[in-house]
Amino acid sequence: MPTILGQNQYGKAENRVVKITRDGATHHIKDLNVSVALSGDMEDVHYSGSNANCLPTDTTKNTVYAFAKEYGIESAEQFGIHLARHFVTSQEPIHRARIRIEEYAWERIETSDANSKFIGADEVKHSFVRKGQETRLTQITFDGENWEVVSGLKDLIVMNSTNSEFWGYVKDKYTTLQEAYDRILATQVSGRWRFNWSDDEQKMPNWEKSYEQVKKHMLQAFAETYSLSLQQTLYQMGARIINNRSEIDEVRFSLPNKHHFLVDLEPFGLKNDNEVYFAADRPYGLIEATILRDGCEARIPVDMTNL
Repeated sequence: MPTILGQNQYGKAENRVVKITRDGATHHIKDLNVSVALSGDMEDVHYSGSNANCLPTDTTKNTVYAFAKEYGIESAEQFGIHLARHFVTSQEPIHRARIRIEEYAWERIETSDANSKFIGADEVKHSFVRKGQETRLTQITFDGENWEVVSGLKDLIVMNSTNSEFWGYVKDKYTTLQEAYDRILATQVSGRWRFNWSDDEQKMPNWEKSYEQVKKHMLQAFAETYSLSLQQTLYQMGARIINNRSEIDEVRFSLPNKHHFLVDLEPFGLKNDNEVYFAADRPYGLIEATILRDGCEARIPVDMTNL
C-alpha cells in the first residue's frame, strides 16, 4: 500500500446545550457549545469503510444532551470530564477523547419595583441578559489514565487610558512611529492556562472559583502594571496568575495591540492634549508568549487558533 493513515479523530462539533436549573422561583443558566473529538482503533473505517468500531457522531451529540440532564452542568470543566471519561471507558476502540467547550455567560436582569407587581413577585429571578464580555473556554483530554485540562477565555477587551509608554525601540530607515510617553494601551485578551491536575488520585480544583480568581488576577495585573511595552504587561498578567494560583503551571496569551492614534487637530486650530484618538482595527501588533511555573514544561500549543 503506497499510503498509510496518520493521526485521525472524529466526533460531533458545536453541540449547543442550554441547561436551566430551577431552584424554586430562582433559575440558573449554563449555556455551552460542546465539541467532541474521539480517536483510537479507527483504521478499518478509513481503509475499508467498516463501521464496526465507529460510534456514530449522532450518538456523541445525544450523549451531550443526556449528560446535561443526568449530571447537570456544575462547570464547563466538570461537564467535559464526565463526557471524556464516558467515551473512553464505555467504548473499547476509543483510546482518547478531547472535549472542547465554549461557555456563554448570562446575568440577571434587574427589574423595577413597578414591574414586579404585574407578575406577583418582589424580584424577578428568571430573566437574563447575555454578558457582553468574554467567552469562557476549556479543553479536556483523557486517554484512560491521564487528564489534561486547559481552560481560558477569548474576546475580553481591556484598556488603560494612561500609565503606558513605548520608546527606546530599534529604529531604521523605515521607522516612522513616534515615541510615546503617555499612550492608550488596549487589547483583546485571548488566554489559556493549563492545570496541574492530571489524574484521579489528585484533588480536583474548584473550577468555578479558579476561573474567577484567574480572571481577577489577570485584570489586576493589567490595571496595576505601569507599562513600557505590551510584552511587559503580558508577562505580569501571566506571572500574577502563576504566583497566586497553585493549581496552574502554564499560561499563554495572545494579545493584539488595539492601537489608538492621536488625531491631528491642528488644521482646525485645536490642540489635542491626549484627548481625541482614532481607534484602528488593523493592522495591529500581535504579542504572544507563554509564562511557566519554574521547572514545568510548556504544553499549550504556540498556535492557539483552534484551541
